[in-house]
Amino acid sequence: MEMELAPQYVRRHHKHEPAEYQCTSSVAKHIKAPVDIVWSLVRRFDQPQKYKPFVSRCIVQGDLMIGSVREVNVKSGLPATTSTERLELLDDTKHILGVKIVGGDHRLKNYSSVITVHPEVIDGRAGTLVIESFLVDVPDGNTKEETCYFVNALINCNLKSLAEVSERMAMQDRPQV
Repeated sequence: MEMELAPQYVRRHHKHEPAEYQCTSSVAKHIKAPVDIVWSLVRRFDQPQKYKPFVSRCIVQGDLMIGSVREVNVKSGLPATTSTERLELLDDTKHILGVKIVGGDHRLKNYSSVITVHPEVIDGRAGTLVIESFLVDVPDGNTKEETCYFVNALINCNLKSLAEVSERMAMQDRPQV
C-alpha cells in the first residue's frame, strides 16, 4: 500500500506488531461513493457476501456484537471451504471493523484484520478511502513475501468488489438530471 496516502490513519488504526514468523501489510482503495454507503456494506459482519466475491454464505451465531462468531463458506476454487471468524471491533462512529480468524480449513492461521473507512473528496464529489491491514502467520513452506502477496491479492479483490457495489449504490441514490 502507498502509506503516504493516509499516514495518520495507518499509524492510528493499522499498527500490527508481527512476530518473526508473521507478515503484515495494508491495502488502500479510493471509492467514488459516500462513506455512509461504503460503511453500510463493510460493517455487515453478518453479510460479507454483499461485497466479498469469494464468500458464498455466512451464518452468525447470536447477536451482532463484539465477540460474535460467523461461519463463512468459501466459493470453490480457493484453497479453503470454511472460515470461522470473530468480530473483534465494530465502531460505527469512527468506521472501524476488526475481525480475527479463529478456525476453518485454510492456511491463514492467527489472521486478524482491521478495515477503516474515511471520507474524502474525489472529483468534487463525496468519496471514501478504505484501508485494510492484516497480520497473519506465515504457513510452513511459504515465505513472508508469498504470504503477503496472496493475502494482498485477496484484499484487493474484495476492495475492488466493494468499490463496484458501493459506486453502483451511489449512482442509484443520485437524482436523475
